Amino acid sequence: MRTKVAVIGSGNIGTDLMIKVLRLSEKLEIVAMVGIDPASDGLARAARLGVATTAEGVDGLIEMPGFDEIGIVFDATSAGAHVANAAKLDPYGKILIDLTPAAIGPFVVPAVNLDLQAGVRNINMVTCGGQATIPIVAAVSRVAPVPYAEIVASIASKSAGPGTRANIDEFTETTAHAIEKVGGAGRGKALIVLNPAEPPLIMRDTVLCLVDAPAAETREQIKASIEEMVKVVSGYVPGYRLKQQVQINPIPEDQPVHTLAGSAAATHQVSVFLEVEGAAHYLPAYAGNLDIMTSAAIAAAERLAA
Repeated sequence: MRTKVAVIGSGNIGTDLMIKVLRLSEKLEIVAMVGIDPASDGLARAARLGVATTAEGVDGLIEMPGFDEIGIVFDATSAGAHVANAAKLDPYGKILIDLTPAAIGPFVVPAVNLDLQAGVRNINMVTCGGQATIPIVAAVSRVAPVPYAEIVASIASKSAGPGTRANIDEFTETTAHAIEKVGGAGRGKALIVLNPAEPPLIMRDTVLCLVDAPAAETREQIKASIEEMVKVVSGYVPGYRLKQQVQINPIPEDQPVHTLAGSAAATHQVSVFLEVEGAAHYLPAYAGNLDIMTSAAIAAAERLAA
């Protein structure tokens, strides 16, 4: 029996979630699409696809027939809205998968730490940049200490809707915190670039890690760990791939890094360049930043349902 799910948020991310569940998932059944704009394309599309809808927000979801049978609720609204939504849904015992930067619950990156969240009823999917880059930081830190990690997420400006633009500060703060908490870095930093190029370019991510890896064998293990992690992530995000080979270079003696790494030892810099192409289920292929969020959320929901 498939687990019944609902999506809150009838914008681009919510609509893509709905379509992915309908087309791809053998473990989930979407039974409700929730919005606040009766004229939204997401609600209209859901109705055409036979999914029950409400334009009354979470209050409308709670009043819908069959609400008690819903096991998992995706929230694809905004950080502020999720706080209110979570409070209203808390008495009903649903599992909430938060695709906003609200971070009420623990950060989850399916390839890294989902198995540690047994019994948690509200998990946070970090950010698009976090989903793309934190697996790489974790792959490095499981081999060698990472006193500092920095990521730069470059996305097409056209793929950054009002919600993304309104949450830029939350994006950088949430991602940096998750680089430390989930990725295992001593200190994390995150940057986002909205690329206005035409035609729009697909998502590109750069991951830079300072590591203590004086032995050549350790550096080879880091490369192998990263390549293995890329395979795991691409299992649920098919457009996720290395743009070029992993680079590990010694830190020159005249290049001080103590302002980044503090007192921790750092002998080499690991540079990883990624790209994420969207599956184009609802959104264009260049919107890999949105596709990785919805794909990761569904991967998490399917494993929690199992």
